[in-house]
Amino acid sequence: MNTPAHRVTPGRVLRSEWHKLWTLRSTWITLLTASALTLGIGLLMGATYTTGGGDGDVDTVLLVLIGIQFAQIALAVLGILVTAGEYSTGMIRASLTAVPRRLPVLWSKAAVFGAVTFALTLVTAFVTFLTAQLFLSGTDQAASLGDPGVVRALTGSAAALTLLGLIALGLGALLRSVPGAVGAFVGGVMILPEVFAMLPYDIVGDAVEYFPSKSVEVLVSAQTVPGAASPGAALLALVLWAAASLAAAGLLLERRDV
Repeated sequence: MNTPAHRVTPGRVLRSEWHKLWTLRSTWITLLTASALTLGIGLLMGATYTTGGGDGDVDTVLLVLIGIQFAQIALAVLGILVTAGEYSTGMIRASLTAVPRRLPVLWSKAAVFGAVTFALTLVTAFVTFLTAQLFLSGTDQAASLGDPGVVRALTGSAAALTLLGLIALGLGALLRSVPGAVGAFVGGVMILPEVFAMLPYDIVGDAVEYFPSKSVEVLVSAQTVPGAASPGAALLALVLWAAASLAAAGLLLERRDV
């Protein structure tokens, strides 16, 4: 029986996962890579943009945050490493021995990863937008935080990247393999919707609009995306995808041996 000094509590499990996340070199590398890609590509788009160049009809937020297409891969890899990485090193045995109920370990990993990812991507989105606008001032892509949909899109981009990362985290726990989970994420989340979109069936096309990659596009756009889901529906779809991934991982975590 655990004494009060050594009792497993939600706060202690969270603290443990926080410590493990920040002591990994991969955490710093992937977070800095995701932030640098978003900011660097956003500044490049702003610095090289000229009115009349053919991109005047592109959503302003989507234009300056185009780098999140690459950042989402880096953050997905981090999410996978948070779970599958422990299986590759064998640390998962120590984690589940310390927390025999198992599920608190998964929920704590998801909570810590989600909080860190959302905070970083939110700051990066606002900094990228505001800095890129220094170059876009006077062009047809000039915008401000007060314009309709801009703050929602910037916040939505952070939510979208966080939820994509949580989907990847769940896949890592499900497959227990870093290469396997990365392949499943790239194939299932990024490639499969594009394949389905080419099928000549309206019901399939309607369903694809609620797949993760399509939902991200809606959330990052300040303007309404024609023929796509509403921002609220897109956010709900992403939440449900992330919840399904984590729920499946939790179910198997309880049923399988370490």
